[in-house]
Amino acid sequence: MPFIGQQPPAVALTASDITDGIISTAKIADDAVTKPKLDDAIDAINYKNILINGDMQIAQRATSTASVTGNGYHTIDRMFLGCSSAGTWTQSQDTDVPTGQGFGKSLKMDNTTADASLGAGDNCILQQRVEGQMLQHLKKGTSSAESLMLSFWVKAVKTGTNIVELYDNANTRQISKSYTVDSTNTWEKKEITFTGDTSGTLANDNTSAMTVLFWLAAGSNFTSGTLSTTWTSATSANRGVGQVNHADSTSNNFWITGIQLEVGDTVSDFEFLPYDINLSRCQRYYHQIYSQSGTQAFSSTLDLANCQDYDGSQLFCMKDLPTTMRSIPSIVQTTGTDYLLALRNGAQDGFDGFNGTGTAGYNNIAIFTSGAENYSGSQAASVRVRCNASYKLAANAEL
Repeated sequence: MPFIGQQPPAVALTASDITDGIISTAKIADDAVTKPKLDDAIDAINYKNILINGDMQIAQRATSTASVTGNGYHTIDRMFLGCSSAGTWTQSQDTDVPTGQGFGKSLKMDNTTADASLGAGDNCILQQRVEGQMLQHLKKGTSSAESLMLSFWVKAVKTGTNIVELYDNANTRQISKSYTVDSTNTWEKKEITFTGDTSGTLANDNTSAMTVLFWLAAGSNFTSGTLSTTWTSATSANRGVGQVNHADSTSNNFWITGIQLEVGDTVSDFEFLPYDINLSRCQRYYHQIYSQSGTQAFSSTLDLANCQDYDGSQLFCMKDLPTTMRSIPSIVQTTGTDYLLALRNGAQDGFDGFNGTGTAGYNNIAIFTSGAENYSGSQAASVRVRCNASYKLAANAEL
């Protein structure tokens, strides 16, 4: 009998003993399971997807936004749309998904105003930006640079060639690969290999180091050269060669879900994370503090802590955030005349919105009003803030 605290003997664990993340107990050699090997096995099946919210589950801002013509985060968290004079779109979180694959949501692009004749510089691109400190394991810029596999499900009305690209923001390097939508209005899974890049190291910090881009439309400035299918210094003309124009008809819809970027040269099943973990990862970049649907004015109390009347003309509030954000956030708000109501000592004042941020950290924000926001107080010790149903407030630290 071993003594209390005695370490168990090392036991062998081979690749054949692990199937879909499940360790078989049928046969394990006594001398082969070691802690480093077990740690490697666990790392291989947890958080393998470099991208966040690839199953399109989280949409804090909105589930549908119409009349989209320009750049911005419109619906699905972490999915930025870069669009320049390439039609008008409605972007939405949709329930049209591949059958039997476990997905519940997709990102849908619905063209509502066509642009059948793109200008030279016109483009429309879905993209996700990734911090450099999230990419150090790629060993980019070294002789040991790792290959990457990108997999995703796509459905489109328009068939033909499409381009997906990796762009090294720090070193202005890129690689583009093509895939084909073979059948109209049919979910298809695509798998694309990107070789490792031995040039251009990525900074180990919280800035945008690499972007994954899904082209929807590309003018001649991006299509007049030869597609750069190996890593090279970026040349605009070589980035989107062959891209079909999804903006050329209002009949065109484009859906995507199940986006996964992982190290290696083989594709694994999509890594589904629990909803709360997925949400927390998204909130590192954007946190919707307050958003309410409805028409009743002042129907809810804004969840702000330590609201203080600063000097009779300013209101100062602190807000703790649910997770550490990428950087000190700014505030994003929807304002209007007397959208907010400050209540203190039996009195109340309507004001339009908070006009800025004060000293803040990665885990909280400080927001304040000024006389221009119509707030007038009376040096009360504490203040409660109520909201018009149209008011929205968010903390933003997006790349």
